Amino acid sequence: MPIIKPVTLRTIANELGLTVHTVSKALKGRPGMSEMTRQLIVQTAERLGYFTKEQIRSLKVDHIIPYPLERKRFLLVQTTQSTSYNEQLLAGLHERFASFGHQIEVVLLPYAVKESGMEEWLDRKGIAYADGLFIAPSIMPREWEPKLLALPLPKILLSFPPLGTKVDSVIWDIYEATFQAVSYLRSIGHTNIMYIGDTIGQRGYILRWQSFLHAMNEFGSPVHTDAHSIGLRRSRDELLDNIADKLGRYKPTAILCGIDGEVADVYRLISERLGMSIPGDISIIGLLNRQPESMPPFTMPLLAIRETGYRAADRMLWRIANPSLPYEHIRIQGELKIGQTTASIGS
Repeated sequence: MPIIKPVTLRTIANELGLTVHTVSKALKGRPGMSEMTRQLIVQTAERLGYFTKEQIRSLKVDHIIPYPLERKRFLLVQTTQSTSYNEQLLAGLHERFASFGHQIEVVLLPYAVKESGMEEWLDRKGIAYADGLFIAPSIMPREWEPKLLALPLPKILLSFPPLGTKVDSVIWDIYEATFQAVSYLRSIGHTNIMYIGDTIGQRGYILRWQSFLHAMNEFGSPVHTDAHSIGLRRSRDELLDNIADKLGRYKPTAILCGIDGEVADVYRLISERLGMSIPGDISIIGLLNRQPESMPPFTMPLLAIRETGYRAADRMLWRIANPSLPYEHIRIQGELKIGQTTASIGS
């Protein structure tokens, strides 16, 4: 296998048709070029795997080889329930591993396999022969997760870990995102806030509801569970009827919709079926993976999904280099983006 040669400033300059001096200035943050040129240089350096002396020193502290002698093969395993995250997670993983020449592949776990056949399926696919495994959120059925966690290879769980699990995890901080959303609604005068979301199906869903309760309690607002649309979802029509009924009975001034896949339905229910103005009659914040093209700019937490992939790649290389150190759980915090679906009371 060929040795990967270190990338130099000259390599980047030749790639872009610029001088070494210009490349050096851009990477050191010095003036003398457009911001577009600077970003192009920085992105090219990242893509080619260029490391500054400071970055190399930092990698060596963690026992990570900046220019590895061989390329490693990692897998991102998921089921159809987690594909909504896949594109952004995969982009982050690709971006970071490109610096080291490693590759990341996606493996889709079948839903129909019985628990008794899961180990045989994993063995037949050679999953344990990868150099490392990234386990996506929302793996269903749940029986897949313990089978994956039992595999004898380095693993990073891209979700909140079960208590007592010996595995590193990296996840966007949905607990903080939910708290930020409630805090913002409170800051613009809303006290009667309705939560919409499954609070049972997954660990992340449970944490969102716990964060909502924490935030409401922090601000002195009592929470009556009957006023919220929570619990398992049986059918879309039944869910929407339930929400419409509770909107009429409890008359919230704001909604926090905690599940990405339900935001569009809730928006259409309010604006079309009920004929209410958003945000004139009611404000809404959605915990969305990304801004939908079919809806106006949403007030939404900017979930650090791509950044989670990037950071998870770092954590995998660290774990391989430091197999005996304690496991770590990393939560990545994002910001709240104010869109056109929220307004202060009386505005």
